Amino acid sequence: MSETSETEGGAGGVREVKSAARTVDLLELLAARGDRPARLQELADELKIPRSSMYALLQTLITRGWVRTDTTGSLYGIGIRALLTGTSYLDTDPRVRAVRPYLDEASEALGETIHLARLDGMNVAYLATRESHEYLRTISRVGRRLPAHAGALGKALLAERPDTDLPDGPYEALTPHTHTTRDSLAADLAAVRARGYSVDREEGVPGIIGFGFALHYDTPPHDAISCSVPVARLTPAHERRIVTVMTETRAKIEATSPGGAGAPIWR
Repeated sequence: MSETSETEGGAGGVREVKSAARTVDLLELLAARGDRPARLQELADELKIPRSSMYALLQTLITRGWVRTDTTGSLYGIGIRALLTGTSYLDTDPRVRAVRPYLDEASEALGETIHLARLDGMNVAYLATRESHEYLRTISRVGRRLPAHAGALGKALLAERPDTDLPDGPYEALTPHTHTTRDSLAADLAAVRARGYSVDREEGVPGIIGFGFALHYDTPPHDAISCSVPVARLTPAHERRIVTVMTETRAKIEATSPGGAGAPIWR
């Protein structure tokens, strides 16, 4: 089978282009490695691609800026074109543009870190962040992905879906407080539905408590906002204030969400 031949798969029974699939798999692998550059043989082994084919693919992507290499030509990492494409995604997404001013308002009102994230399978991807100016604060970057079961944003969105959609587990434990079983997570999601928002008590990051609110401009929701607070700064009064402000922020966002005739509905 040639490098550009097609294999069964893809949405709606459309045949998957093998060379395109390999390219995407490679870029996703390099992105997932973060600051750990990879060697040729590592990439070939991980993706089960012949070394010669992997080398040719890497050289093509280096030329086009999607992959970078060091001065020895032996280490590979994600290239600047990935950043530029990701930035374009954020700049052209009408929902992200619409939500940003409300993140500013919530951050100003609460003095805490506010996030917008989108569900990506069983993960959430951060689309926008407003950092607290306090000395003790949470730090999350745009583009970061976290398991949905291990944080306020993900749990707010998982609670909008039937528990039958949950994987069997066990789930990855990010902290000693992370839900690692399906039954434990399902019990928490039931509480989220009853409460109307999610609470992450050091399940994703030690020392951090998060409050997540699904945005109901899609059915089921794909986006959520959250407020993250260091445990040391969270009092009962501050928690009540956070829930009030974030509930109001959600209502404002949902009331002004872009859409209507002629607007594309992304999937």
